[in-house]
Amino acid sequence: FRIMAGKVKWVTDIEKSVLINNFEKRGWIQVAENEDWNFYWMSVQTIRNVFSVETGYRLSDDQIVNHFPNHYELTRKDLMVKNIKRYRKELEKEGSPLAEKDENGKYIYLDFVPVTFMLPADYNLFVEEFRKNPSSTWIMKPCGKAQGKGIFLINKLSQIKKWSRDSKTSSFVSQSSKEAYVISLYINNPLLIGGKKFDLRLYVLVSTYRPLRCYMYKLGFCRFCTVKYTPSTSELDNMFVHLTNVAIQKHGDDYNHIHGGKWTVSNLRLYLESTRGKEVTNKLFDEIHWIIVQSLKAVAPVMNNDKHCFECYGYDIIIDDKLKPWLIEVNASPSLTSSTANDRILKYNLINDTLNIAVPNGEIPDCKWNKSPPKEVLGNYEVLYDEEMAQSDGPDRDLRSRSGQPSGVKGNRARDSGKPVLTTWK
Repeated sequence: FRIMAGKVKWVTDIEKSVLINNFEKRGWIQVAENEDWNFYWMSVQTIRNVFSVETGYRLSDDQIVNHFPNHYELTRKDLMVKNIKRYRKELEKEGSPLAEKDENGKYIYLDFVPVTFMLPADYNLFVEEFRKNPSSTWIMKPCGKAQGKGIFLINKLSQIKKWSRDSKTSSFVSQSSKEAYVISLYINNPLLIGGKKFDLRLYVLVSTYRPLRCYMYKLGFCRFCTVKYTPSTSELDNMFVHLTNVAIQKHGDDYNHIHGGKWTVSNLRLYLESTRGKEVTNKLFDEIHWIIVQSLKAVAPVMNNDKHCFECYGYDIIIDDKLKPWLIEVNASPSLTSSTANDRILKYNLINDTLNIAVPNGEIPDCKWNKSPPKEVLGNYEVLYDEEMAQSDGPDRDLRSRSGQPSGVKGNRARDSGKPVLTTWK
């Protein structure tokens, strides 16, 4: 996995032993005591430096990196929302049926991100929206931070005014010490299991944006809060009730170090099938897949599709009590630290399967290959979307399948067996 010669810092939340073990199996590095490798799993900051005009680096054909240069178009909270909004407007302008709205003006197929505004830029728009429903709760997040840092909930305008406001002009003003925030309508009716809120962490690998080819990792998991959920305003400051981030929950008194407050996606599916039914459960997971593909399509036109790049994203999805999935955010560097024994196995396999797709058969990397690996190397990944295959099935494929009509294959399994498969976005 040769990136570039010289010293590059390891990503802090990745266990070196897991990476080194995987790299050694392929003969890609020779472990040395001084950790002076020629092979690296790069941090997002290092990627920025590599592709910076000032540095003058030029990657050779056998050098592959694990981020796209401007991945932040999807992984920064404000840019993700901005790109999805632009995508919806462009589809609307084109007259695409995907951008169809209901009688209330809501997108029927593309309503998967909570109502969101950027602060300070959209402050007046936010106030206008807030006053339509003054009893609503909103969640504020700094655009450039992760692991739940800097997040808080508000249900009164005065709480924002206190945070930063120019009272004379009645307009929001950003102080130099304040960074950009997004403020989103809080999903206050989350699906609860055992009375506790949870979200889904799903891994999605993108090997190329043009044409878009992405893979879904089957071994995702749910992250549970340690304290039972309540929409009570008296608990708005209790992050153990509202935020599922392990970085926060692990400091709670009720945190369980054995299972880490995590459930596998397969367990969630079994639970939902037994309580809500198989058909409803399948629809939910199809909608989640739809959300992921549409979010990737939204950023594809602006993404720097460098041939040396691939990326494994961590998608955070929340399901409400009506079994509607919502996209919360996408992470460029999903934590690969293992908090439990099962976690270690999962993330070891995740790294292994990711590298097998990025560089099939452990051969010398070649950025010019067609990025379509054989089915036998996918491991726990499955093809989520292949734009070339989708285009060959006709331009209306997305909508036909989104409506639940037979429209093609999931990966290659259906084509191999000759049986049609119902999917929602292929």
